[in-house]
Amino acid sequence: MAAKHETTQLRQAGGICYQLTRRRVKNLNLRVRSDGTVAVSIPMRASLRQADAFVTAHAEWIQQAVLRQQRRAARPLPDRAAALEHFTALSRAVFPSFAEALGGQMPVIKVRAMTSRWGVCVPAKRQITFALALWNEPAAAQEYVVVHEFCHFLVPNHSPAFWAQVEQRMPDWKARRALLREE
Repeated sequence: MAAKHETTQLRQAGGICYQLTRRRVKNLNLRVRSDGTVAVSIPMRASLRQADAFVTAHAEWIQQAVLRQQRRAARPLPDRAAALEHFTALSRAVFPSFAEALGGQMPVIKVRAMTSRWGVCVPAKRQITFALALWNEPAAAQEYVVVHEFCHFLVPNHSPAFWAQVEQRMPDWKARRALLREE
């Protein structure tokens, strides 16, 4: 349900058609949805000219993101059971590095359709959920996401201490993470 006072309209700028929503936000926000549509939210007091300039300034990035989403949508995904088996196997491979912190107990692994994240770790529930779409990413990128999520059992945020844990276990993590942004 939309918040009070939100307004939405379709606009075009820089050759990009986008859905503009005025919201109670501090910054201009840009998102390319999984279906390839573009959404921009702006503060209530921002002007339409500011929104159009923002989209125009990011037009090249938007076009690339739309192409990535279209390519992802064209690739078939496995059923959840096959994906769960796959991500459980990847998780078992990295688990020994985290076994002590987890008291020797493997966390619960889940898979579901997610549009804005590759994985989610909930340390309190001892659970990691992977995005079904991760299946279509390169193996090195998948391994990075698994290590990234397991590191949240050690450090629950994205502080420098967290990234140090990722670096320790996967020195080439930056190159692997970059694979998630390419195509």
